[in-house]
Amino acid sequence: QVQLVESGGGLVQAGGSLRLSCVASGSIFSIGDMAWYRQAPGKQRELVATVTSGGTMNYAESVKGRSTISRDNAKNTVYLQMNSLKPEDTAVYYCNARIIKIRTALSATYWGQGIQVTVSS
Repeated sequence: QVQLVESGGGLVQAGGSLRLSCVASGSIFSIGDMAWYRQAPGKQRELVATVTSGGTMNYAESVKGRSTISRDNAKNTVYLQMNSLKPEDTAVYYCNARIIKIRTALSATYWGQGIQVTVSS
């Protein structure tokens, strides 16, 4: 079994900051790309940021310059530091990881359960 568990969400005022964390656990052999997505009410899930196993980062235009994705491979953890938050950043945030399980040669994509981020104006 593999699990991704997010933490760090909550309610914050516009202009504030939050740091989301996502820990992968279970029968993990290796982790490839990791990412954060978000889904606002009535909207489709969208990609926020990605980080490869080598540390290359990419961001959606909507968060570029305000957010930083990072990972700690020793802890199987991906982070999303969000600054200068806006009400339009309000959404459920999901982490995502491409994982190869122990004793398999196949990679699969796993999702966390999601965590609410609410930015008040």
